[in-house]
Amino acid sequence: MKLRSNPKPARTALAVLGAGGLLLATGLAGLGPNTATASSHREAPLIAGLPKYDTTDVYAFRSPERPDSVTLIANWIPFEEPAGGPNFYSFATDARYNIKVDNNGDAKADITFRWTFRNHFVNKKTFLYANGPVTSLGDKNLNFYQTYRLTRIAHGKATVLVKDRRVVPSNIGKASMPDYAKLRTEGVTKAGPGGRYRSFAGQADDPFFLDLRVFDLLYGGDFSEAGDDTLAGFNVNSVALQVPRMALAKNYKVADNPVVGIWSTTDRRGVSGKYRQVSRLGMPLVNEVVIPLKDKNRFNASRPSGDGQFLSYVTKPELPKLIEGVYGVPAPAEPRNDLVSVFLTGVDGINKPKNVTPSEQLRLNLTTPVTERPNRLGVIGGDNQGFPNGRRLADDVIDVSLQVVEGELVGAPNDLSDGVARNDRSFGTKFPYLALPASGSNEDPHPTAAPGASESQGLLDRMEGSIVSTVMTGAGGAGLLAGTILLVRASRRRHAPQLAG
Repeated sequence: MKLRSNPKPARTALAVLGAGGLLLATGLAGLGPNTATASSHREAPLIAGLPKYDTTDVYAFRSPERPDSVTLIANWIPFEEPAGGPNFYSFATDARYNIKVDNNGDAKADITFRWTFRNHFVNKKTFLYANGPVTSLGDKNLNFYQTYRLTRIAHGKATVLVKDRRVVPSNIGKASMPDYAKLRTEGVTKAGPGGRYRSFAGQADDPFFLDLRVFDLLYGGDFSEAGDDTLAGFNVNSVALQVPRMALAKNYKVADNPVVGIWSTTDRRGVSGKYRQVSRLGMPLVNEVVIPLKDKNRFNASRPSGDGQFLSYVTKPELPKLIEGVYGVPAPAEPRNDLVSVFLTGVDGINKPKNVTPSEQLRLNLTTPVTERPNRLGVIGGDNQGFPNGRRLADDVIDVSLQVVEGELVGAPNDLSDGVARNDRSFGTKFPYLALPASGSNEDPHPTAAPGASESQGLLDRMEGSIVSTVMTGAGGAGLLAGTILLVRASRRRHAPQLAG
């Protein structure tokens, strides 16, 4: 398969189907111990009760202000309520938090970046997280804090990049933390040989934006539940690392080995002292939507090298059939080899490594130039630096995934969307790029409408030249879907890439 341009305009497009697409192609489960938990936002039975070990998202992209480096970000602990005291949010001290890199395409980790954490208490005779204004990370008014160690493991050799640095604490409120931005700045440190790395660990606004009400029968069964960023106002715990490109490439040769695969894992220490993998995440929301209930816990104990045994989750995905059943939109023909190419092996000419072993990883081409004007739709929007060629914070992975799953790359161009086009908070322009976490002082941290999807403007602002029409179809063509909305475009994105078999 190869990438080609499709200048032919599409006249109709379904909108507001939401988070259900979510990279169906990556839904492969591998074998592993059944004691494992899950990854992403509470999507598997066991991890729902173990949020400190729950990876929510992974990001990888060339750093805009330092293009010779790559920024890696991984988040844990979903749905952190800003005012959720008195015990706020900390990393687990019996866990190893990992970001793994495959730089030769064999579905095995060649480099592991590992974070471990320690707890520290200043005063245990108070219930307060901070007993006065905290003006620096070393302020003694901060009664509880964490430190972390960051280690790089490659070829059996471990190198400590960060030995003992403070974690930026939870943003509990203005009285306790009058200048949280200052604490964030203090939390960024130079690391590694020659100080060429940048490192950060601490709380951040959850950068993922989407409407999670897809689980109520695909947005209420009639599109009445869409356009609200369900994660707005919630925080996560994040680690971020800016790494020289050559430090990720095989043999340090970026030009010869430009594509790397990236995923995160969490290892939890058991009573025996041994660690077991309890979370795994590469592409977003794989386990949440793609993996069936029977395999969700097992997936997170698995390794990419074992993913091939569940290839049918990719070639015969469930979601298009659900969309067809609920909304009468025909599912693309199977087997879905386009999804295999895009999400398991990488795409020729974009992010496919040599001699690749198909596996669920976030693949990034280290040589793709940094885009001056990023497009939130990434590759299908004509921006090859964007998702699924890595993942930037502002990439709209839900819309991209929905459109691809419904046939964008195999002759069925569409504009599927969940109605949420951007994050509720602005991202930064320099490392670690993450938006500051919502403050516990905010009496209403969770806005009810997503940016670009307000009651007055709705989803129309999101698509140029769109008009509203009513769908006169039903499940299997048997009835009327009252209230369903179609956005009918006058013209389509020009030169959207398409796969040709």
